[in-house]
Amino acid sequence: MSTDSSPAKAAVNGIRTALGLGGLIALIIGILILVWPGKTAMVVTSIIAIYAIAGGLVYVGLGIFAKTMGGWARIGHIILGLIFIAAGIIAFANLTATTAWLAVFLGILVGIMWIVEGIVALTTLSGSRSKVWSVFFAILSIIAGVILLFSPAWGAVVLWWLLGISLVVLGIIQIIRAFTFASSDL
Repeated sequence: MSTDSSPAKAAVNGIRTALGLGGLIALIIGILILVWPGKTAMVVTSIIAIYAIAGGLVYVGLGIFAKTMGGWARIGHIILGLIFIAAGIIAFANLTATTAWLAVFLGILVGIMWIVEGIVALTTLSGSRSKVWSVFFAILSIIAGVILLFSPAWGAVVLWWLLGISLVVLGIIQIIRAFTFASSDL
């Protein structure tokens, strides 16, 4: 005898709910990135600033209240906490500039990573079964990395848009999966 409240049915409903909510959140964030890219980037920067302030408060609290820390560890935690708090406050003081700086920083960081990834692909060429694809990947990765280094803000904007598009597409797919998920998928 099968009832609607069986453990398998409950598991399927739970998974469907998780898939649907995850897809809906991805879809909403993707749309926000595509419709208001600058404002959405500022929200992300604000979240990072809030995290910095909260983390700073935790470090200061550890430095003041931890019973097992020695003097230098206490001082180090307090100084680190004050630096985090100052960084968060400075970020909030000029959110637009901080957002732009963060975009440039991430563009440079991704550019460097892509160059290194291309170089690593070339160094592993001797063990590669598909040398042509490895060389193609390496060249493409190095070129993309160099382009990002020369224009990190433009590259960050393109990456931001790609993230938005990806979130919209993946969100829609996830929502479809939520409606089509069945107990046979377990």
